Amino acid sequence: MTEERYLTFALAKGRLAFQTLELFEKMGISCEEMKDKKTRRLIFVNEERKFRFFLAKGPDVPTYVEYGAADIGVAGNDTILEENRNVYEVLDLGFGKCRMCVCGPESAGELLKHHERIRVASKYPNIAKDYFYNKKHQTVDIIKLNGSVELGPLVGLSDVIVDIVETGSTLKENGLQVLEEVRPLSARMIVNPVSMQMDRPRIQEIVLGLRRKLEESDEKFDQ
Repeated sequence: MTEERYLTFALAKGRLAFQTLELFEKMGISCEEMKDKKTRRLIFVNEERKFRFFLAKGPDVPTYVEYGAADIGVAGNDTILEENRNVYEVLDLGFGKCRMCVCGPESAGELLKHHERIRVASKYPNIAKDYFYNKKHQTVDIIKLNGSVELGPLVGLSDVIVDIVETGSTLKENGLQVLEEVRPLSARMIVNPVSMQMDRPRIQEIVLGLRRKLEESDEKFDQ
């Protein structure tokens, strides 16, 4: 492919998008249009570098990348794992850190220890299923919820939940606690497999450049 082809980036809306753009700016890649909070535009262009950016809901980012509507995407790896799309994960961006955990009342800890059949509520049924079936080898009934999953144990819908934990304050306020950690989470960069073949040099340049900036930040932090 020629250098005239645009590389398209799908960024998860919110804090991850702004942190990603800040990282790009450290590499000299900017998109001033995206900073205008009043804009109603959906696609933003950096003509100099032939880059296009658009914002999407986190769960949609892997879909855009898998189907080639975006060459590169940035989303939390909770989303990437849950969607299980055909994409390459190429870089851990290191921000947006949190944990996926099994949470519930203290009494539910015994149910987990003895591998009893329990009900698990989660926004992430695929991650929950993989954890209980493939790692713990425990048979569970998984209930998909879209709202406040903390309600599950409180109203008797489930014994435990599988959800993202940042500070744990919401759990504590509702008499719940972290019982087991499923995995650490952070923002990841993903690439469409065909795009990687067609535009490998440009994509590798971006990935290596970002990796260097992340390493420089880590070195400053350690000093």
